[in-house]
Amino acid sequence: MIRPFPLAPLSNDGTAAALSTTEAKAAPLPAPGAEGDWPATGQARSSLFVFIPSTATPEPITVLGVDCAAPRLEDALTPPARRLLADADVICGPARLLDQVEEAPGRMVRRIPLSLPLPPLLERLAHLRSAGALVVVLSGGDPLFFGIGATMARQLGADAVRILPAASSLQAACARLGLPWHRVLPLSLHGREDLAPLNAAAMRGAPLCILTDARMTPDLVGRHLLDRGVDWFTAHVFERMGAPDESRRTLSLADAAGARFGSACVLVLEPTGPARRPRLGIGDAELAVDGCFTRRPVRAAALSLLGIGPRHVVWDVGAGSGAVALEAAALAHEGRVIAVERDPGRAIAIQENRRRFGAAIVEVCLGRAPACLRDLPEPQRIFLGGGLSGPDGEALLTTACARLSPGGRLVASCVLLESFQRCRDGLRQRGWELEILQIQTAEARPLGADAHLAALNPVFLLAARKPGGDAA
Repeated sequence: MIRPFPLAPLSNDGTAAALSTTEAKAAPLPAPGAEGDWPATGQARSSLFVFIPSTATPEPITVLGVDCAAPRLEDALTPPARRLLADADVICGPARLLDQVEEAPGRMVRRIPLSLPLPPLLERLAHLRSAGALVVVLSGGDPLFFGIGATMARQLGADAVRILPAASSLQAACARLGLPWHRVLPLSLHGREDLAPLNAAAMRGAPLCILTDARMTPDLVGRHLLDRGVDWFTAHVFERMGAPDESRRTLSLADAAGARFGSACVLVLEPTGPARRPRLGIGDAELAVDGCFTRRPVRAAALSLLGIGPRHVVWDVGAGSGAVALEAAALAHEGRVIAVERDPGRAIAIQENRRRFGAAIVEVCLGRAPACLRDLPEPQRIFLGGGLSGPDGEALLTTACARLSPGGRLVASCVLLESFQRCRDGLRQRGWELEILQIQTAEARPLGADAHLAALNPVFLLAARKPGGDAA
């Protein structure tokens, strides 16, 4: 069953202080495609600022990265960085860093805590800059590594921001492990509830570096991955990185799933063996089934008609054993595959098959279509493996057609003539491009000392493309 994890936002790079409960509740959830935004909730997206500077050429706002591995601010500053802070009129940053800033003798500096909501803060900093103030923003680690740097450059303009990076928490963690970080896939779970990027990354078999928060803790990540059959990682968990009481634990993923961790950790998952992945042409005997599954020749034809791309969202409605969903996951390996099944026993079988093949991107939605389809993400591909012949068949087809993105493809598998006619007529009435195939196969079975070919039930496949959008 797809269930969201409500998350509170947290600050940059796993090192800044947590937000208050009130601020966390007020923060909206991120929009798709905002993986690098700061804050994680992407609150600054809707703001557009236009300023008329009072000086001819105001100095850009400097976003100064602070080495997250340093125990104190003083230890993290280079001589140029010290001079920069000494000359600053305004210093903005997390409270724990502001408290460590020493003012130059005879010079007053305005200190502004880095807090949410972000748009008013950025507006204030931009006005101070336009008035001629030298503004410095302190950011833990690399401001462009899930930090505030990209958000400020986008909102205020690249010319208005100068970024001076320091070593990120990813670099610090990899340095402690002797792990080349150019191979590592970075992820942030700060203030995020969408685990789809984690699922896709886990299937690639590369090391992962994950910034966690008070809700998305390393133990939750471990349980989530193990539930999906992802068991080929060793977990390195760094807590309070750079502090005098920094700790590091190296655990199996199972042990990490049962442990307890703090609110801001850096989790490095290092592969201990090859990743298991779903593939095309899964044998019937490899599946946990109750007798309800799409035969391999039909799967091959249906997947060919669907034309699934790497980042597509795919629905397998009436999934049965989840065989189509598993093979779709081999094609949409950077996307999402959602297996919709109303029977609890079959839904359990899908989860077991997902575990067997390590198909982390396959999600199981237990519910009766079409009602349960309302809250699912918009698909680019839909396979209707069942449900068209029942009393909800017409409503199912209507909902599937409505939810399919423009340019998307729908393939329906029909055994009964009634469901075939309903689907054909419904698609033709909508004016969709329609292709009809009948798949009729036979398989060899023993007969005495030899074998004979036994015919399987013929299956109709109806493939259609929704008008508009990109045909891909």
